[in-house]
Amino acid sequence: MKKIFLIPLFLGVLLTSCNSKVDNPYVGYDKTETGLYYKFYNKNEGVTPKIMDVMDVYISCVVNDTLVIMPKNRNLIQLGESMFKGDIYEGLAMMTIGDTASFIVRTDSTFYTLFNSPLLPKNIGVDDIMKFEVKLNDFYPESELSMKQIGYIKEAYPQETIKAKNDLDKYLKDNNINVTPTETGLYYVKIKDGNGERPQNGTEVKVHYTGKLLDGTVFDSSLDREPFQFELGLGQVIRGWDEGIQLMSKGEKGVLYIPFYLAYVDRQAGIIPPFSNLIFEVELLDF
Repeated sequence: MKKIFLIPLFLGVLLTSCNSKVDNPYVGYDKTETGLYYKFYNKNEGVTPKIMDVMDVYISCVVNDTLVIMPKNRNLIQLGESMFKGDIYEGLAMMTIGDTASFIVRTDSTFYTLFNSPLLPKNIGVDDIMKFEVKLNDFYPESELSMKQIGYIKEAYPQETIKAKNDLDKYLKDNNINVTPTETGLYYVKIKDGNGERPQNGTEVKVHYTGKLLDGTVFDSSLDREPFQFELGLGQVIRGWDEGIQLMSKGEKGVLYIPFYLAYVDRQAGIIPPFSNLIFEVELLDF
C-alpha cells in the first residue's frame, strides 16, 4: 500500500515488549525492549487497534525545535508491519481510544523509512531528538475507510459539497439520467454489455476513456493514444475510477459520473478546477 500523508497511511506493529527504565536519558519516559521511548499523558482502558485497522489521530512531530509534521485535527493512519525496531508504529499500536501520548524515536531511521528520504535535512543530525505527540480519536476496520474519508471531506468543505451535489443532481435530471448511485455517491450508466467476470483489487486493467467536466469540456482522452493501464484498487487513480471500473466486465462500455470527493477534491488538476464533478466515458478492454 502506498504511504501518503494527508491522509497518512502508516504501517505499524502491535507492542510485544515490556517496559524498561535502564539507560533511559529521557525523564518521564519509559522504554520498550525495541528502543521506543514513550510517555502517556492520558491512558484509558480498552482495546488496541489490530494490524490493518485505520486510526483517526491528531499527530505532530518535532525534531529539536523544527516542526516536521504540521499538527492537524485529523489524520488517518493504517497499521501494518513495523519498518524498524522502536518506530512510531509500535507506539501507535499501544494506544486505546482517548489516549494522548508522546513517543521518541530514532531520527535517521524515521527519515530513511517513513519519509523515504535518502539523506537527513541539513539542519537535522543523526542524534537529534525526534518526538511525536499523538492523540487517538478513534479506530475502525479497513473496510470502513472509504466512507469515513468521504465524511471527513464533506465536513471540511460543507458549502462546496452542497454546490457540487446540486450541480450533479441538475446535470443528471437535465439529461434524463435516472440511475441509483452506489453507497459512496458514484453513478454508473452501462452503454454496452461486456462478458466474463469483473476485475478485483490488485488486477491490472486496460481501458480507453474520455474525461469531461459537467459543461462538456474534454480535459483528457486516451482514444488518440495507447490504452491506459493501471492496477485497480491501489490508489493509482482517483477513487471514482477504483470503484467504478470494478462495476464493469471485460469489453463493457459505460459512463461514470463522479462526485468531486471521489475525484480531485480541492486540488486543481490541469484544467480541472477544484471541487469538480467529473464524467468519464470508459471501455474496459482487458484485465
